[in-house]
Amino acid sequence: MQPTSDERVPVLITGGSLVGLSTSLFLGRLGVEHLLVEKHAATSHHPRGRGNNVRTMELFRTAGVEPAIRRAASVLARNHGILQAESLTGDNQQWLFREIDPGGGLARFSPSGWCLCSQNDLEPVLLDEARALGGDICFGAELRSFEQDADGVTARVLHRGTGETRTVRADYLVAADGPRSPVRTALGIGQTGAGELFHNVSVTFRAKRLAEVVGDRHFIACYLTNPDADGALLPVDNEAEWVFHLPWHPERGEPLEAFTDERCAAHIRTAVGVAGLEVEITGKAPWHAAERVAERYSDGRVLLAGDAAHEMSPTGAFGSNTGIQDGHNLAWKLAAVLGGWAGPGLLETYGAERRPVAVATGARASERSAEHSHPGYDAAPTGGNRQSGVLTVALGYRYPAGAVVGVDPHRPVVPEGPPPLPAGPGGTGGPVVPGTPGEQPPGGPAVPHEAARPAPGGSASETQAPGSGRPGAADAKAPGGGRPAGAGGAGPRLWLGEPGTRAPHLWVTRGGERLSTLDLYERVPVLLTGAEGAGGRAWHTAAARAAEKLGVPLDRYRVGAGPDADLVTEPGADWAAAHGTGEDGALLVRPDGFVAWRSTGGSADPEAELTGVLRQVLSLA
Repeated sequence: MQPTSDERVPVLITGGSLVGLSTSLFLGRLGVEHLLVEKHAATSHHPRGRGNNVRTMELFRTAGVEPAIRRAASVLARNHGILQAESLTGDNQQWLFREIDPGGGLARFSPSGWCLCSQNDLEPVLLDEARALGGDICFGAELRSFEQDADGVTARVLHRGTGETRTVRADYLVAADGPRSPVRTALGIGQTGAGELFHNVSVTFRAKRLAEVVGDRHFIACYLTNPDADGALLPVDNEAEWVFHLPWHPERGEPLEAFTDERCAAHIRTAVGVAGLEVEITGKAPWHAAERVAERYSDGRVLLAGDAAHEMSPTGAFGSNTGIQDGHNLAWKLAAVLGGWAGPGLLETYGAERRPVAVATGARASERSAEHSHPGYDAAPTGGNRQSGVLTVALGYRYPAGAVVGVDPHRPVVPEGPPPLPAGPGGTGGPVVPGTPGEQPPGGPAVPHEAARPAPGGSASETQAPGSGRPGAADAKAPGGGRPAGAGGAGPRLWLGEPGTRAPHLWVTRGGERLSTLDLYERVPVLLTGAEGAGGRAWHTAAARAAEKLGVPLDRYRVGAGPDADLVTEPGADWAAAHGTGEDGALLVRPDGFVAWRSTGGSADPEAELTGVLRQVLSLA
């Protein structure tokens, strides 16, 4: 018997900050009806969480919201780099890094770029776009309790303004309710990790003369290291509005009430080195840096996302970006299961994929805070792999298990060493990639992409060896018979279409429109094949039959420079080399832009192989 309810929705989201609103946006794009409840009366008014990395901006691009976000972020468009200084007026200053994308190399392997958009500016954009797509978003509404059974979740929601309580019945509950997540607590889900790292008080203030002191040093943040008044200074409008993060030590018994306006203003003056600076304090908010990851990401029909699933040190802005990408991973899986073209087991792959990424990313965030001597954090760097930096973490991570076929579960989730080099126009090694700002760029020659060609007569498909629990023989070497990834040369090369990694970016033309291949991946799985080879044509034809047999929506594109191509590559580009396959090969890409499966060549029975792959990826019986 179904529990009684006042309202019925497929998905209920609790938490309306960056992750909840992003999840709402992504679900709306996929046509999934949902309700979002947020206990606060409005979006955030405090400028925080400003760093949106390139992968997050790729997702916002595909969702159609990137232009609006960049307009909202225009005030900080000229800000780059992190400065470390004893004061703004002294000589002891150094740039930890000066440019986010020196030389513009990022454009070679992504259609998007970094974006500095503070949370208080970003959330209203996400809210407007999500509502325009039909999202039912209620602020001032708090999830008070929930119960689940085999068929769904029954939740009680309190409208704080009226005191009215209503009952909502949902197929699934997504908890994006923050680091103290009441939902996670109610489920009894524990956490692993280092725990609390340090504490700060974020102070917003107005100081009209400070822009004159800063001058043309348009930084993202400045770490001020005066031992009497350290902290981090961040611009809000590059003119009069600023944020300062003061170290706070509750572990020493320091009360939050000690941060009076007078104390904060005096601290800021000393830190920047201007004794007579007029400072008007406009707001204060404590925050806690921690490294924690939930022991599991789901319990029945309840799924955790964002800070409810993981907490990370703020250095590198990994936490919010990882959370937004959680929501994107989850949205397409919910849409597929609710749409009937994937089995419920697909949702079990959410935690299998996203939790290892959070563990690896959280550790890198903590290390980066130590490397940068973040105010309030006294830990020393471990001396580990500094080159596994922001760009590598943002674009180079991989899923060791989940809705993927042919992955090696024993390889690192985040590649070690310098970032890989993208393919150049002719399939050769591209330019030096701006790995992590301020860190060393990749050294050594690129592995020639000709090594990624399929070996004649070899097993071409990267499928799971029956009963082994390990990838087949083709995955034991680099795609198609080259050297194993990471075996000397330029280091890991996880951007060449390997299963479990983000699909490569390649500019193509479709029907006269120039677009990135990443723009194709949102609503349904996509099969890419070559337009010229007989093997590619066989995969293309077989895919239609396999998808029809299983009732799976599937887009198919033949890629190349010839007249038969659905996606026409630009002069000199080699789609096969860019994706680590051969002209007779094929690539299955999920709606979230991750490679689900790849064959580097043809198959004796492509229909049977693709049928098996789709069954495995989508958890179909």
